[in-house]
Amino acid sequence: MNLCPITWPSRPIYGTMVVLLAAGEAVCAADPVIEAVRPFVERREVAGAVTLVADRARILQHGAVGWADMERQVPMATNSLMWIASMTKPMTAALVLRLCDEGRCSLDDPLARWLPEFRGLVLSNGAPPDPPPTLRHLLTHTSGLDTPAGVRWDATLAEVVAASAERPLRFQPGTRWEYSNGGINALGRVVEVIDGSPFADVLQRRLLDPLGMCDTTFWPDGELTNRLATAYEPGEDGGLRRTGIYFLQGPLSDRRRTPLPAGGLFSTAADYMRFMQMLLNGGAAPDGRRLLSEAAVREMTRAQTGELKTGFVEGMSFGLGVGVVREPTGVTAALSRGSFGHGGAYGTQAWADPVRGRIYILMIQRAKLRNADGSEIRAAVQAAAASLPDVATAP
Repeated sequence: MNLCPITWPSRPIYGTMVVLLAAGEAVCAADPVIEAVRPFVERREVAGAVTLVADRARILQHGAVGWADMERQVPMATNSLMWIASMTKPMTAALVLRLCDEGRCSLDDPLARWLPEFRGLVLSNGAPPDPPPTLRHLLTHTSGLDTPAGVRWDATLAEVVAASAERPLRFQPGTRWEYSNGGINALGRVVEVIDGSPFADVLQRRLLDPLGMCDTTFWPDGELTNRLATAYEPGEDGGLRRTGIYFLQGPLSDRRRTPLPAGGLFSTAADYMRFMQMLLNGGAAPDGRRLLSEAAVREMTRAQTGELKTGFVEGMSFGLGVGVVREPTGVTAALSRGSFGHGGAYGTQAWADPVRGRIYILMIQRAKLRNADGSEIRAAVQAAAASLPDVATAP
């Protein structure tokens, strides 16, 4: 093994993991997680990737491989910025749970208590729902709330959510699981109404700032745009071609664009790790500040959906804003029962295993995956990460 300086580069780490020794020296060793990802880059299934493995307090692995921009030959870096899409949803759920902790709302409140425009909701047959959708239904994707298309890119969150209120419910709340961006966006609007501030401001003040998540935003600008990884999709030649971010409209730094609670955030692996560590530590931030009660985290991360078939891979249940592994199988085979987390449309993944005390994060920007949650690269990363020893890498 080769000794190397104890520095943590912003440039890529190609197949090398920096391991701290007790004496303070650092040893460069082969990184099995990056080596598990490398074949996907070489086959041009993804342009590049960032991986991170952590426990409740330390980083155990953090590496990058491939390209952030293939055409300009910009290497992927450990601090490359990614659109994390639906990995925004657990953060929205955490804000709702903070308000519940403070006694300002209840999970079983009808949605219409906070958003009166939903008082006239009906099913497709014109009958009123019984019961009406509650905050718990929205958090578990069992509300039946629809997600209308064609809303203006610069609409307010109130306008986006009002469009959902004009459509009939897709099913009787609680009887089915159906993924609903509209439901999570409505929860973000509930947060606005209760707190009295715009959703993005509440998120900044109550989660991002306390967790030190300086690279997480709805509107990347300045230096962050220089670190933004390009999104790619399959090309006609069997390789990859550049693509945009279909979910978002307007210039990325334009703050007129709706900060969508269901999928609008950009972040880095290290930033999102801080959020996952908070959950794995029962609601406590790294500085010891309590952001969620232990009871709220238990409720968030326990299976809430009974025998309903949920999620996009086998063996899943759903908690409050997070998927929960009910029976490890297939892509979740390396995770323990009760592991929780969420993926994003372009293949990003973040999962916490409370039995092993581990966090697994994969950051890629790959559009048109057949199943982002069931991707082979996710399975490869989690399998390789599960074999890592309990040692810490350089900070």
